[in-house]
Order: sequence, then C-alpha cells, then structure tokens
Amino acid sequence: MVIERIAGANHAPLSRNKFDADFGRGCIEGVDAILLRPMAYMNRSGWPISRMADFFQIPLDHLLVIHDDIDIGYGKIKIKAKGGHGGHNGLRSIIDAVGSGDFPRIRIGIGRPEGPIDVSSYVLGSFTADEWREFEPIPDKAADAVKTILRHGVNEGMNRFN
Repeated sequence: MVIERIAGANHAPLSRNKFDADFGRGCIEGVDAILLRPMAYMNRSGWPISRMADFFQIPLDHLLVIHDDIDIGYGKIKIKAKGGHGGHNGLRSIIDAVGSGDFPRIRIGIGRPEGPIDVSSYVLGSFTADEWREFEPIPDKAADAVKTILRHGVNEGMNRFN
C-alpha cells in the first residue's frame, strides 16, 4: 500500500517488471528513486530485491525496506537504520539474499492477533471495515516517513516518526 501511494503521488508507476518484481522510477523529494514491489511470496522477497539492487548498483544503505510487523502496535510506525530479521520471514529472506541486515527499514505495526488465530492467516488476511478505517491513514504516514528519510536521512526519520 505504501509503495503504491508513493508511486501514484510521484508519477512513478510500477509498470515495469524484472526479477519477479514490479518497479518504477521517479524523483521523490529531489532524490532519484526506484520503487520496487516484489511479486514473489513475502518469504521469498529477498531474491528480487537482491537482483534489482545488483542490477541498479544500489548499495545496502540505500535500500529502504517497508514491511509489516506484528510486534509493533496496530498502526504504529518505527524506523530502524539496520538490524536482524526479528523472526520476520520476509526480512530473513532479504538479509539472506543481500548478505547483511545493514539496510534501513520502516516497520508498520499490525499488532498481534487476538484469540486462537494462526499468525500467517492474520498477516495475510484482509482488514475488517473497522480495522481499515483505523489503518487507512497509516500508508500516507509511512510515505511521509519515506520522504523524510530520502531528504534528511534515517536518523531524522527516526526522530520524527519513532
């Protein structure tokens, strides 16, 4: 959702496909950027990201990964400069593919499921109408975090959004 909002707002449609990912190029806050949406399963998203970074010669510290996080409260945003996967299989795939966790990320909290529900079903499920009303502004807030990081750096993003 975040990538789609950024793409739409910056005339960078995700209209090209390479390495099992949709991507587009654009200028965001005066910074040339490549927006990438892996089309592989999340648990296998590392390969498309790694191949695209190699193809465009993007250093690790210039990658910015946006992902959900069940360990953060619903709708909260946290930015990290680098780190491990914390049990997130998509991040594990990326770290394995690029060889390091030395890339910034924007973590979007979806909270833990209540009651006896499988975590995978929860993460991959759809929002209820009430959940969507509460969550709907979060992709725009995360897009603002992306713009802040691109323009002012990860530390400023952490100061503003954490």
